[in-house]
Amino acid sequence: MQARKNWWQARADDVAVGLLTAMFLVFILQITSRYAFNAPLEWTLEACLTLWLWTVFWGSAFCLRNEDHIRFDMLYVLMGKRVRRVLAGLSALAVLATMAVALPGTWDFVSFLQIKKSPSLRIPLFYVFSIYIVFMLATIVAYGWRLWSIIRFEDTLDAGESPA
Repeated sequence: MQARKNWWQARADDVAVGLLTAMFLVFILQITSRYAFNAPLEWTLEACLTLWLWTVFWGSAFCLRNEDHIRFDMLYVLMGKRVRRVLAGLSALAVLATMAVALPGTWDFVSFLQIKKSPSLRIPLFYVFSIYIVFMLATIVAYGWRLWSIIRFEDTLDAGESPA
């Protein structure tokens, strides 16, 4: 099971690398066109912004582990294991509930964007912003799994032993 998880993690990382590579190449094309040939390309800025949007949400959804996120846990690490488990469960439940409640409205808005196109590339904005739906679904699954693991006492809670 772990080997399969590592394989999927590597593929998710490959997609992120591909997105960053494409963004870098478009950026170099933009700089070269503008300064070497004095002929700026209109579409490169939009392509870079879209690729950056996809990179951020793809990476947040599939490449970052829970312990990779920045958090403010000065009080959390001072608590005992039982309190940390309750706090971790409540925070997982809060993220899960917030994303689940926001999903239908977000879907409505993103699907509405099918009628609008981006200014330069003329891509339907649904495709540009659909990565946010993917991000929301991945976050719901990840925090649902985390909550389930906390309830079953399988989660390590990502903190050192309590000082007491």
